[in-house]
Amino acid sequence: MATTTMTMAKALNEGLRRAMEKDKKVLLMGEDIGKLGGVFRITDGLQKDFGEDRVIDAPLAESAIVGTAVGLAIRGYRTVCEIQFDGFVYPAFDQIVSQVAKLRKRSEGVYTLGLVIRLPFQGGIGAIEHHSESPEAYFAHTAGLRVVSCSTPNDAYWMIQQSVEHDDPIIFCEPKSRYWEKGEVDLDNAPHGLFDAVVRREGNDVTAIGYGSSVKTILRAAATAATEGVSMEVIDARSIAPLDFAPMIKSLEKTGHLVVVQEAPRTASVGSEIVAELTERCFYSLRAPGIRVSGYHVPYPPSRIEDDYRPSVDRILDAVDRVMGFES
Repeated sequence: MATTTMTMAKALNEGLRRAMEKDKKVLLMGEDIGKLGGVFRITDGLQKDFGEDRVIDAPLAESAIVGTAVGLAIRGYRTVCEIQFDGFVYPAFDQIVSQVAKLRKRSEGVYTLGLVIRLPFQGGIGAIEHHSESPEAYFAHTAGLRVVSCSTPNDAYWMIQQSVEHDDPIIFCEPKSRYWEKGEVDLDNAPHGLFDAVVRREGNDVTAIGYGSSVKTILRAAATAATEGVSMEVIDARSIAPLDFAPMIKSLEKTGHLVVVQEAPRTASVGSEIVAELTERCFYSLRAPGIRVSGYHVPYPPSRIEDDYRPSVDRILDAVDRVMGFES
């Protein structure tokens, strides 16, 4: 088994490289992704190695980028679109929900949409306005779209390849605050299916579920809780649409306590859906109501106070105390 250590950014780069080597119909398209290699350098070196016809520097027009990718998908190409920052996806929203999500159904399967929209999302990098959004719930709500998020370099490496190979359109959410964190990558074997939730830490007292950048924060909270005698089971959802409830249900049947963590605002959110669905399915296993730890229902704040907005170890531990306290 060949393994190596790399950052999440490098893992995405290598995953894209491997996808392009395997299939000559895989194209990359986005703003400044060619010579510059993208704002976060995810596509660094790929235009040099694969040429300007396969790594395309597009105009500053997200709607045109996604619309062009739809046409390419109809012709059998597999296009990976980079949206430079999460807040820049909104100009392409009409194309995504009206065309990308619906064309396969509308054509009764005549056309597949082998299309990936890469979306650096969430905050934590001290960015300016419109650069730290969490728009995943918009897309999870839209039938016809698949939405996934990696939280480790190994998942980044494999999930981007699995997404490129999938015949449904994928919104691929990348936690930008984790781009530079290193981890071990297995270069030979995909550890999980694209839409599988994964237990990252086993525990007996509380089930804590998250995705993207929140997973590492939950793991830090779990390590702290363990010193206080509380055993947290940590589940990385990985897939936001569809959600893989089987590992969550199995965990809740054991722990009876639920905390869901996300960076997005809590109203009508992915976390809300997880709590609602698990309450329906695991009502008689729950010993207390599920609790959401999330961003607040306000526009993302200036960078100097973003740490007060994003879920922290202290906020997660407070939620654990509250959910455990319902029994006392």
